[in-house]
Amino acid sequence: MPETIFDIAIIGSGPAGYTAAIRAGQYGLKTALIEKDNVLGGTCLHVGCIPTKALLFNAEIWDHLKGAKEFGIEGVDSRKLNWAAIQERKSKIVAKHTKGLEFLMRKNKVETIRGYGKLTGPAQNGVHTIEVSHDGKASHVKAKNLILSTGSEARMIPGLEPDDRILTNIEILSLKEIPKSLVIVGAGAVGVEFASIFRSFDSEVTILEMLPRLVPVEDEDVSKELARVYRKRGISFHTSARVDKVEKTKSGISVTFSVGGKEQKIDAEKILIAVGRKPRTENIGLERTKIKPDRGFIVTDSWMQTSEPGIYAIGDIVLGTPQLAHVGGMEGIVAVTKIAGKTGKPINPEHIPNATYSHPEIGSVGLTEAKAEEAGYNVKVGKFPFTANSRASIVGQHEGFIKIVSDADHGEFLGVHIIGPQATELIAEAVVAMELEATVEDLMWTIHAHPTLAEAMLDASNSVYGMAINA
Repeated sequence: MPETIFDIAIIGSGPAGYTAAIRAGQYGLKTALIEKDNVLGGTCLHVGCIPTKALLFNAEIWDHLKGAKEFGIEGVDSRKLNWAAIQERKSKIVAKHTKGLEFLMRKNKVETIRGYGKLTGPAQNGVHTIEVSHDGKASHVKAKNLILSTGSEARMIPGLEPDDRILTNIEILSLKEIPKSLVIVGAGAVGVEFASIFRSFDSEVTILEMLPRLVPVEDEDVSKELARVYRKRGISFHTSARVDKVEKTKSGISVTFSVGGKEQKIDAEKILIAVGRKPRTENIGLERTKIKPDRGFIVTDSWMQTSEPGIYAIGDIVLGTPQLAHVGGMEGIVAVTKIAGKTGKPINPEHIPNATYSHPEIGSVGLTEAKAEEAGYNVKVGKFPFTANSRASIVGQHEGFIKIVSDADHGEFLGVHIIGPQATELIAEAVVAMELEATVEDLMWTIHAHPTLAEAMLDASNSVYGMAINA
């Protein structure tokens, strides 16, 4: 039989890889998806976005039950938390979507190949060869184009190794019981989300952040609001904090840290290390190609092409784009569209939404106020609080605001920053407005249904010109 030569072979089946595979199948390209694990979906589906958000939803329901009397619901004082059932529900959600991915591969005629994929060098006569190792055996997959989508893993503080007390995103998602106390190193999305989950379940939570504020990539006003709400929720935190030492004790861990040169110590049952993620690009054969990684990341052009002809990179391994599942997915679409010779467009970095599912939620897109001023724009800002939104009162979530950063000269959206109920959903309107080059005035004339949280976007747009109706 003649040897199969695929149009595209993709290494890694996380959101970037599986999205690329599905789109390639839709374009009728002969596609192989190579995955080292025995399930598809990568970190996001199995030990990242999906299980974490499942736990956050459980935490939200538990918080609602705590305040049930306010809603006229009595008799829930004897409520009991079944942690095993919570974990089981989380696992069922993951299993359902894993099966869904397997179905989508069959539907789109994508051939799934189990094994560890490694580059063998440049293309020979226009065909690349990937060495695939599985169960101690090696085979070879040939393809005209390759897409690297090998993902990332949690960074660890030097000298520490994950175990039952020192946790990464993987270990914390499979805890057998809720820790009475938890120290979290890092106040990015992962850190503040797990802080939110375990505080809802009554853990004593302390966050240590090296930079001067929580969620440091967000607008400063958002960081201040999250800090205010977290204090109110009983979440302790120290910013500008350097972790000096983590030691195991009889019953847990002891963390020595410094703030402003002053040394402090805290004891807890567990510690979560949430200091970012490093790209998985070691031992995939890059040295046999022209690709020269930068701190482990791969440089691409705007169409996701690397310096080696016929090889593309997408997802968490790409230099300069945020390590977000939705970014990786769109990068996969961009790369496959280019390979297929179809009409498409590269990603606009200014139109990438950030979403943090803490309580309160955070959604943002574009420039912060500080970054817009640094860039030399004539900045005009509008801000509308959820306390003045009727739907927020109805659902009992009054914290937060919508902040619009605009260009005063042309009314252009430069950035939108939301903290509050459903912020991760509401941000979509701002992303669409920016993608379609709408102005703040365009949004002011857009009718929003009443009563909705989305109306806050209408009021925020009007507030840019000092004319919010409800404030």
